Amino acid sequence: MTPQPNPEAGAAVKAADRAHVFHSWSAQELIDPLAVAGAEGSYFWDYDGKRYLDFTSGLVFTNIGYQHPKVVAAIQEQAATLSTFAPAFAVEARSEAARLIAERTPGDLDKIFFTNGGADAVEHAVRMARLHTGRPKVLSAYRSYHGGTQQAVNITGDPRRWASDSGTAGVVHFWAPFLYRSRFYAETEEQECARALEHLETTIAFEGPSTIAAIILETIPGTAGIMVPPAGYLAGVRELCDKYGIVFVLDEVMAGFGRTGEWFAADLFGVVPDLMTFAKGVNSGYVPLGGVAISGKIAETFGKRAYPGGLTYSGHPLACAAAVATINVMAEEGVVENAKRLGAEVVEPGLRELAERHPSVGDVRGVGMFWAVELVKNRETREPLVPYNAAGEANAAMAAFAGAAKAGGLWPFVNMNRTHIVPPCTVTEAELKEGLAALDAALSVADEYTE
Repeated sequence: MTPQPNPEAGAAVKAADRAHVFHSWSAQELIDPLAVAGAEGSYFWDYDGKRYLDFTSGLVFTNIGYQHPKVVAAIQEQAATLSTFAPAFAVEARSEAARLIAERTPGDLDKIFFTNGGADAVEHAVRMARLHTGRPKVLSAYRSYHGGTQQAVNITGDPRRWASDSGTAGVVHFWAPFLYRSRFYAETEEQECARALEHLETTIAFEGPSTIAAIILETIPGTAGIMVPPAGYLAGVRELCDKYGIVFVLDEVMAGFGRTGEWFAADLFGVVPDLMTFAKGVNSGYVPLGGVAISGKIAETFGKRAYPGGLTYSGHPLACAAAVATINVMAEEGVVENAKRLGAEVVEPGLRELAERHPSVGDVRGVGMFWAVELVKNRETREPLVPYNAAGEANAAMAAFAGAAKAGGLWPFVNMNRTHIVPPCTVTEAELKEGLAALDAALSVADEYTE
């Protein structure tokens, strides 16, 4: 689609937004939201007709891109047939969505509890684990993000937690492996893995295994930096959970549904959790939907004992119809395979080539359509380009980098000292090369802030 400029309409949209919309994670008077006129595939555009290649996939959810005609048609058809219905009933779209998801989850994660998104999926997974074990505590990693609701944000291991951290949420944080910024003085991935597992088991021992309901991990941490765990780590966590009777929860809200070149990132590591949360890519965000995939042993806990939780819109027919269409499109069009192939053949070599030429690039890492570029002030010392959790003038270097990317028609996902490469999993090779060229130009601006 060719964008048609309409700045007057854009000004009206912007004025209404500024007058009435309260934006998340923002100081309301300091933001300047872009007014979006439309989107299609891997692109969106503003009311001036400027197009942007979306390397954020919305918020890492448009795995099949914007406005896929089959998903749009499925939502329209469902709205005409049965637009909504209460969650206590069996509804075709809901049943079929659950079946298709269960077919793709690892192991015996065959029961699906639907939520409205990822944060409440985490809330319910933790509740299930606590009720199943009768224990109060949850262990989660620093450098993690699990959602913005009260329990989920307390489980989160980054600064977004700080303002809401009550200190009474029953959450204990630990360090997960990340060799580039190792907390274990490791020199190899093998050392990092072994020392991280030793640290986790020590944490379990000192907290008291009989008090711990669950360990929750993002299979591959997302906004915290796309840190692919070393071989053996997740299997080691699985063994510790089995050893101490702890529920193992994997958060696949961001990594699931093709993002890593597999249906779920857990498939990359051959591990099966007891509970797995999902959202975002399950229907490409076309209608809000999330959920918890539940193992047989935990589902059995609630076989004759009521589960004390629910949501008015659990398994909403429009959202489930979108999920059915999305999953079918992904299977029919080879979307997962596309993410895997282009990640290996285009993104990885392209990013590594950029890393060789730009002194601001300290590290690149990822898999499929799930990559991060770590920006540094000094490659030798690995000093971050801006301080941890920087804002205002302290964040000038990252702001300049992001501004340069947008000026070049690339919409970046920037978080602290990283830019994420997370385009739709339907992205083409030509689009990826266009994005890498724009990233190359923007990194030249970041280079100006290096030592």
